[in-house]
Amino acid sequence: MQYLEGRKYVVQAIFLTVALVFAARLFYIQVLDGSYKLAADRNTLQRLVQVPYRGLIYDRKGQLLVQNTPVYDLMVVPREVKQLDSARFCQLLQLPLEELRASMKAAKAFSRVKASPLVQNLSTPELAAIQDNLIDFPGFSIKARMARSYQTQNLAHALGYVGSIPPTFLEKPKYAKYSPGDFLGISGLESFYEPILMGRRGVQYRMVNVRGIEKGAFRGGEFDTLSVAGQDLHTSIDIDLQKYGEELMAGKRGSIVALDPKTGEILAFVSSPTFEPAMLSGKGMGNRYMDLLNNPERPLIDRPLTASYSPGSVFKLVNELVALQMGVVTPQTGFDCNWKLVRCTHRHEPPRNLSVAIKNSCNPYFYQVMRTALLRGRSRNAREDVRLGLSEWRRQVMSFGLGDKLGVDLLNERKGLIPSSDFYDKRYGLHRWNFRTIYSLSIGQGEMQVTGLQMANILATIANRGYYYTPHFVRGIGNGGPLPEYRERHYTSVDQRHFEDIIPGMQEVVDGRNGTGNLASLAQFGISVAGKTGTVQNPHGYDHATFAAFAPVEDPKIAIAVFIENAGFGGTSAAPMAALMMEKYLRGNVAPYRKRWEEWVMRPAESFIRIH
Repeated sequence: MQYLEGRKYVVQAIFLTVALVFAARLFYIQVLDGSYKLAADRNTLQRLVQVPYRGLIYDRKGQLLVQNTPVYDLMVVPREVKQLDSARFCQLLQLPLEELRASMKAAKAFSRVKASPLVQNLSTPELAAIQDNLIDFPGFSIKARMARSYQTQNLAHALGYVGSIPPTFLEKPKYAKYSPGDFLGISGLESFYEPILMGRRGVQYRMVNVRGIEKGAFRGGEFDTLSVAGQDLHTSIDIDLQKYGEELMAGKRGSIVALDPKTGEILAFVSSPTFEPAMLSGKGMGNRYMDLLNNPERPLIDRPLTASYSPGSVFKLVNELVALQMGVVTPQTGFDCNWKLVRCTHRHEPPRNLSVAIKNSCNPYFYQVMRTALLRGRSRNAREDVRLGLSEWRRQVMSFGLGDKLGVDLLNERKGLIPSSDFYDKRYGLHRWNFRTIYSLSIGQGEMQVTGLQMANILATIANRGYYYTPHFVRGIGNGGPLPEYRERHYTSVDQRHFEDIIPGMQEVVDGRNGTGNLASLAQFGISVAGKTGTVQNPHGYDHATFAAFAPVEDPKIAIAVFIENAGFGGTSAAPMAALMMEKYLRGNVAPYRKRWEEWVMRPAESFIRIH
């Protein structure tokens, strides 16, 4: 009996202990811990997200390109809207009734209890016209934010734009920090550097009465968090050079890319046709975007980054360097200009050595250079021999950053194409193709594809005598430098000494007698230029024109690639355009007497076909 009596007290003690634990926990929740009270009071609290000041964007000289300006979004919680006076509401906002109905329908489809934007990008005067009347429209509130404002009319493709986050993005973990109506970088640098530019959002809790009037901070701001401004981007772009390039390319389709070979910094990034960056900002942005999208000239295409073409004769430089590295030719090697192998672009002196061949861009010469590099007797089967040779040749070509993404700090970069043996096996069948099938690669034609950025990088690599830095736009983030990956050298498989072998011929292209790129000469200013012209066959119309160069030869400060669609011979149209760009960058201005050169290159692309 005493045993049972003892157990009774034990059980009572256990129940008493559990009751005390629950009581203590309840006291903590209700009295000490305000987070549950905060959750319970959400119907009388207003949670205000503080969007941080988005980082600014500057050019290489410190000129401001992109800044912020205050705008306001009208938010709506559909469930809280009561007996909306649509006529008066539309009159205040100067909003068509049909647009109001469509926006309300979209808001309800998103959520009836969560706020979403009804009208975006209200200016300060527009806000003043409606703010005092919002008390009569329950369910509506104003959300202040900063929108992008542009101090330049240029560089639209590289800068990109900021837009409202698409609903599909909100479903992805990557965008967990964003809410409906938030803005983020959609393209260009705005997108690539979004985490850096956006900063960190803050939150404030405000007490409001039933009429939505703010009554002060909740619990003295105990649960508030501060926002942290985004970091500024200091780009390598010379905005004056960029503007000049866009003026020269006006009315044409194509690209200009200029790099600093010593750093990989992008100095100019011209995509033509283009548009003003402000077109994709502010009210009516959606309509303007659709106009650009439907424009037959396709100005939204980022041509230096996403348009890929055959490189034409500029690629002969890479072809020769690979052959020199393989040891199958020397700078003194000569070949006949045999038109039975492949036609040449024009009559010229015999290509008795490498420099003469480069100067005159002799197609039969480089045909024979590549054939010598590929057919090396590695197999008794001639077709297997060329197959093995192409694999080795391609490996070395790709060390120049071709056939893959370079890794520039923009999204949507194209890889281009350096076709492999497997590529031709799939197209023709194993051992069912030979060198004659692929000889067009030797002169930069055929299936080979490169972007304007890759072409400029080839010249930067030659200027550096064998290595390159990944091209990039941002040279400084906040008070620091670029991302670490943009400080690393990438070496080609070709020895430095072979680059010295091809540069004299490239100088002859520009400053030699009857060189194909004479119109790119800057000798009158004491500036030595090494370059290469190109004419890219186009089965869909007039040939494309290209020219790539670097200067000064002794101390390279700029490498440039110009690509003009349907402009024919590169020496006639692209070379003088590159010369003007190099002159402006290296000298700070273009000599007044060169005005006629500017008028020359600003001609319509098709006019150069008739000239040549």
